[in-house]
Amino acid sequence: MEDIILRTKNLKKYFGGLAALDGVDIEFQRGKLTLIIGPNGSGKTTLINTISGIYTPDEGKIYYENVDITYLQPHEKFKLGIVRTFQIPKPFIKLTVLENLLAAARDNPGEHFLYAPLKGIWKYKEEEIYKAAINVLENLNLIKLKDQEAYKLSGGQIKLLEVGRVLMCNAKLVLMDEPAAGISPTLAHDLFGQLKKLVNNLGITIVIVEHRLDIALDYADYAYAMFNGKVISEGNPKEVINDPKVIESYIGK
Repeated sequence: MEDIILRTKNLKKYFGGLAALDGVDIEFQRGKLTLIIGPNGSGKTTLINTISGIYTPDEGKIYYENVDITYLQPHEKFKLGIVRTFQIPKPFIKLTVLENLLAAARDNPGEHFLYAPLKGIWKYKEEEIYKAAINVLENLNLIKLKDQEAYKLSGGQIKLLEVGRVLMCNAKLVLMDEPAAGISPTLAHDLFGQLKKLVNNLGITIVIVEHRLDIALDYADYAYAMFNGKVISEGNPKEVINDPKVIESYIGK
């Protein structure tokens, strides 16, 4: 039986008279990389914005770990392990790569104004966070850049840094909006390879909205195709992209 980490039921979102989401039913399998595709305006980004709490649905339900989280705020969903990334990452550009990861760590008692003077309380936690950050950098092949300021990184390296910050948040479900945008095919393959490794090795669930299908399809376990706010096809990624309804949705645009 499939292990479903999140599902939506009859999800609807309207902007004026436009149905950006029109009865969307989806299921994301735990520990898989799921791709959401479709032409511009099909509802892909609205879907992940609604799941993450940026938008409130007008109808329907969102279930995470079989619990109704439909109306939770983004920070509440973040605490549950649902993390949303954006097409353009916003690292702390004057901080180093390592410092960016340390800043993203959750539940650091040393940052609490009551505990900050009490070094004995948070010293060991800080050491654990530092070790975790070094491990993340090694897994992402960024360890040689740990002391480099973020503004000096290439576009692909910044995308990997964003993934590293996600890992420091103890994310369980990661919603990513066009992570390969603006980087070369070589770096895009490297990025997707790293994401696939995280899925396989750590069991993280990753959902990606992406237009660069020539790259993304090779790494996805499952795919949903959307058009006009509806899911029009789902299943094996390469079968979905060859579905006549999906081909027509792209050509029609």
